[in-house]
Amino acid sequence: MKTVALALGGGGARGLAHISVMETLDEMGIRPVAIAGTSIGALIGAPYAAGMTGREIRTHVTTLARDRGSLFGKLLAARAGGSIGSLIASGLRSAALIDAEKFCAQFLPDRVPDDFGALQIPLTVIASDLYGRREAAISSGPLRAAIAASMAIPGVSRPVVFEGRVMVDGGATNPLPFDRVRGLADIVIAVDIAGPPATDRTDMPDSLECYLATVLVMAQTIIDEKLKHGAPDIVLRPNVGIFRALDFLRASAILRASEPVKVELRRKLEPLLSR
Repeated sequence: MKTVALALGGGGARGLAHISVMETLDEMGIRPVAIAGTSIGALIGAPYAAGMTGREIRTHVTTLARDRGSLFGKLLAARAGGSIGSLIASGLRSAALIDAEKFCAQFLPDRVPDDFGALQIPLTVIASDLYGRREAAISSGPLRAAIAASMAIPGVSRPVVFEGRVMVDGGATNPLPFDRVRGLADIVIAVDIAGPPATDRTDMPDSLECYLATVLVMAQTIIDEKLKHGAPDIVLRPNVGIFRALDFLRASAILRASEPVKVELRRKLEPLLSR
């Protein structure tokens, strides 16, 4: 049977849509032979690489989102600074409050191991070397620290020092890392969760949302250029563009909005498997 590799893109809370793709692969009896993830793609990809099913990851996420008291308690434990009052008042939107390493410790499932070597599926986590001004593709060593580095969005969480280098969000250099799994499987599936451009929107964002939206503009430019030089076999774009990058409290709504991607994936993947 043909093999499949999975590339999971960055984009904040929209990345919960990755779960629908995982559930579909599970239903089809397909287990990827390699995964690459950037930012939220790394955070969601790690439990999948550790052996959890898409359904188990969905349950983990929705359980967290439903229990607001526990969620805010975890966010308090993950803060890099600021008071509990400012954290609650911000509704997840105050800048520079989150320590990415503490965040991973609070929110990753217990089944995610501490080291890449304990994963069931090889995983590549994409971060950005801040001072080296280049992509950092991490596939060995301390896993949770690598995930924290990959999702250390400037202005939202502080940078992470990983193996002597200062790292920030992987979306700055490789927001959709399908090139990192090219050649490792017969079929490469890339999941771009930035969503389509919202050309009809005229509402004025606050400063943090404006910054995060600008990051998505830059990420889309990088992705478009990469696609010109060799697209993956399948590119999926779940319809989650209406959600904001920090809409984690709307996890159930994001998952519902991503359901149609299951039909799209089956339609695109089944012919490739039968060739």
